[in-house]
Amino acid sequence: FPSQLKSQAPGSAEELRCLQMLNQQPEGSSLEELSSSQTCLRLASTIKAYVATVTENILRRSAVKGAQRSYFNTSEGQVPPKTAGKPSAHLTLRPQGLTQDGISERFGNLSQSCRHAIPRWEHSTLHSHLQNISYRDGRLRVEQPGKYYVYSQIYFRYRSAGAQDSGPQLVQCIQWQPSHSQPILLLKGVGTKCWAPEADYGLHALYQGGLFELKAGDELFVSVSSLAIDYNDAAASYFGAFRLDL
Repeated sequence: FPSQLKSQAPGSAEELRCLQMLNQQPEGSSLEELSSSQTCLRLASTIKAYVATVTENILRRSAVKGAQRSYFNTSEGQVPPKTAGKPSAHLTLRPQGLTQDGISERFGNLSQSCRHAIPRWEHSTLHSHLQNISYRDGRLRVEQPGKYYVYSQIYFRYRSAGAQDSGPQLVQCIQWQPSHSQPILLLKGVGTKCWAPEADYGLHALYQGGLFELKAGDELFVSVSSLAIDYNDAAASYFGAFRLDL
């Protein structure tokens, strides 16, 4: 702006009178009222253009700063966490205790065919995760109501002790436990296998899954007929659930 003003006979008495006239102009008056003086009109137009440019720059900087404040936490200089996604969980099996003393009581009354509740799952490893579903002591707890696909797979590693044990019945159950209620059988998978007589181990994976309406506070857990399971393969034995917005 100063360089623009210098191009117009700086310091002239006419420009001084022009600035005095601009200062005395009533609010809302137009520049055309100064048209009797071309020098004054040019000076007024230059001032108006400069003010418009400065105003535009200030508004642009303000908008950029506002966008930055909405994206960054200005007090800590950190990017805020992403918006939470849909509830989901995928757990992988951990080695269980050698005994089930006291565990059955914690999981309520279970049928004899699925009497061994699994109390230990991994939930924060490369193969597992939790998102808007909580986990504690073998149970998934629903935090947000909705329709959930619930699934599980157990990889049994059954060691044969003789011909009479060559055809064990393997059972896997997903139990649903509403708040302050006894467990209810949600899904049940059964496999009866005949291992080769000369085999040291018989291996069999049971998978099952289904869609269910669940409420906040409902809990889910897995129980099996036998704890003869392969605990060393995180990709083979797992348990999970995720909400579907239908």
